[in-house]
Amino acid sequence: MHKEGQIIDATVVLDIGKTNAKLTLLDTAGAILAEQRCPNSIVATGLYPHHDTERLWDWLQGTLASFAGLARISAIVPVTHGATAALVDDDGLVLPILDYESTLPQALAAEYEKLRPAFADSLSPQLPCGLNLGLQLYWLAKTYPQQFARARHILTYPQYWAWRLCGVAASEVTSLGCHTDLWQPQQGTFSSLVHHMEWTQLFPPLQSAWTALGPVRGNPALRDCQVLCGIHDSNASLLRYLEADAHEQPRTVLSTGTWAIAAAFGAPLDRLDETADMLANVNALGQPVACMRFMGGREFSVLAGASPQVCDVADIERLVHHGTVALPCFAESGGPFVGQTGRIVGREPRTPQEHYALATLYCALMSDYCLEVLGAQGPVTVEGSFTDNPHFASLLAALRPGREVAVSQDASGTTCGGWMLHRWGSVPAMVSTVVQPLSSEGLARYKEQWRALLTR
Repeated sequence: MHKEGQIIDATVVLDIGKTNAKLTLLDTAGAILAEQRCPNSIVATGLYPHHDTERLWDWLQGTLASFAGLARISAIVPVTHGATAALVDDDGLVLPILDYESTLPQALAAEYEKLRPAFADSLSPQLPCGLNLGLQLYWLAKTYPQQFARARHILTYPQYWAWRLCGVAASEVTSLGCHTDLWQPQQGTFSSLVHHMEWTQLFPPLQSAWTALGPVRGNPALRDCQVLCGIHDSNASLLRYLEADAHEQPRTVLSTGTWAIAAAFGAPLDRLDETADMLANVNALGQPVACMRFMGGREFSVLAGASPQVCDVADIERLVHHGTVALPCFAESGGPFVGQTGRIVGREPRTPQEHYALATLYCALMSDYCLEVLGAQGPVTVEGSFTDNPHFASLLAALRPGREVAVSQDASGTTCGGWMLHRWGSVPAMVSTVVQPLSSEGLARYKEQWRALLTR
């Protein structure tokens, strides 16, 4: 509790996900003092689909002003989704920030393919749309050469917001190493693509995610507030595990949101298959971590419907009994089955609760599949939006008998990770609850049925 009249020292985490942006005010113990959300919309008009950075900036400024009345803000930490970068000169953007779900011309993609580094070097798979950041930059350089030539810096997305707040340009390894084709994770250096395109000088000096770049500019209420370099959102969720024994004792973190990303500490990198959306992300310490992912939150929304209603165990058991299965995939971007059209086999769900149950079963089966293909060992901790689902973790535990599955009690590992960057060395207790496997007759047979129907 804070005493009445006491000035609270606080941290603000700016968390920009693909679907929503969130600003959170936290005290020195990591407790949330205030939180505001804003949709993260894409502007379809103009040169190409792009992020509405001005609307986010206006929302950010207004929310920071209200937070400044609640506490003394000593740091702002940007945390954002990956596969996104800004081209800036001294005055601002030279081109709008491209949406990574934009479809880029196939002719150009074929040209780019000749320049991509080998998967063995980049551990970055070839992905659809603009999910490889290197392809986005190549397309912009070829399509808008005059504007590209004006760029002084290429800033990955967390560092763009840091630069916008404090005016200091930086690069950071978690965003550079996030399926970009720009980084060699095992060497800790830029890839051959960056050197071939002569982009090396456009990337500012590397800084650690927790580095204070400088004070906030142009806001008297925040004149003593430092802006930290920032971090890729999935890697923010891993921070508390880096401070634990993750590398001595293998474990997996399943970070869930728009994307479901399994990060398997201790899993061998030589198991990674670029055709299955397997890759190495780079953690905040610069270490490669074997990962596999699918667009879990997006696919859940499609299957659960426009007005989702939480199911009960009976709804799940009914679908299992009838053999109703959803087969991938229900999103156009990423995942081991990208390019296939999702379909439902068996009796169609009849109620909103059954739709929710099918979505939960699908995401649990997909997560189990990813963990098995990765060779994930040790306990699994579920972070993020799926922690709100009352059945997801227990279903995952039932699909993986003998393996411990826990649910983080902090629904936002990204926010916690952002707070940790400011309080580096102050590790919050990893509060998680080990779940009991859901007891459902026929689930093992249901899993076998689903696996048998998969095609890759």
